[in-house]
Amino acid sequence: MKYEDLKILDELREKGSITEEEYQREKAKILNETTSSSSSSSGVKPLFGLEENTYLMLMHLSQFLGLVIPLAGFVAPVIMWIMNKDTNTNVDLHGKNILNFTISYLIYTAVLAITIIGIPLLFVLGIIYIIFVIMAALKANNGEYWRYPFIIQFFK
Repeated sequence: MKYEDLKILDELREKGSITEEEYQREKAKILNETTSSSSSSSGVKPLFGLEENTYLMLMHLSQFLGLVIPLAGFVAPVIMWIMNKDTNTNVDLHGKNILNFTISYLIYTAVLAITIIGIPLLFVLGIIYIIFVIMAALKANNGEYWRYPFIIQFFK
């Protein structure tokens, strides 16, 4: 039954009848309905015992670890994503979004750093990066998916 529902949902998305955000939300509902009974009986607490929205928010905010420890801002969200991407569709969706964002802005930073005119723009890019991470974290905490602007889709 759930596979039929997922197929119908996918068709609606492909036709443009629903947005990607609506698709992901409904997909999560379908998958959570079928797995909620099995996960409660196993006693396993997914997402390290955190509420899903809190976990997703922390995934986004973990990017700031790079300000303290080099590469930690990339490694921490990747680890959080890898550990739960197979058991939670929202973690997978947000994790791919974070990876696309991080890689895209790393490329933008490299391009700006090698051009003379781009050096002053690095400061602006840094401010934009911070604002976007905070916005995504707040949206995730509210149960919303927010696709980072100006990203290259490496992971779909």
